[in-house]
Amino acid sequence: MKKVIINVSFILVFILIYLLTINFFSWFKIAGVMPNLFVIFVLFIGLYCSRITGATYGVILGILLDLFIGKKVGITAIMLGIVGIIGGTFDKNFSKESRITIIIMVAFSTCIYEIGLYIVNCIIYQIDPQIVDFIKILLIECVYNLLITIILYPLMQYLGYKIEDEYKGNKILTRYF
Repeated sequence: MKKVIINVSFILVFILIYLLTINFFSWFKIAGVMPNLFVIFVLFIGLYCSRITGATYGVILGILLDLFIGKKVGITAIMLGIVGIIGGTFDKNFSKESRITIIIMVAFSTCIYEIGLYIVNCIIYQIDPQIVDFIKILLIECVYNLLITIILYPLMQYLGYKIEDEYKGNKILTRYF
């Protein structure tokens, strides 16, 4: 029963993030760049639930984003699925106790997501790569995501451990093997 409540909460948080992105963060662009809260959210799910859950939510949320935004369906889904897998991998290899570790995870995931999305879009839409502009946008988005992560870290950690207890249980020994 608790897992159902958690999954419904994930869907409600997705809707909230979507509405925040459209309404609130469209006013607070830095050099035309908004934060990508979806990367942080899918990384959070991968870190505290599991690699499979993170990838599943990444793909589903990515398909919904592609449908809402009107892009070709699947590009965002693949990249958010990869972010979910990365989150599960980070969970096995790194500690979630340190704020610095979480910041590095968010920066790495944002870079992987944006670089992959840019490469695939350049191939599909046959766009000439603008490396300098892309690096500028990538750095601004990383800084924006990091600032939001720093602000939301206590809440993420508190809720994350509650979710982790429900999804993974308290299996200390089996977690590392």
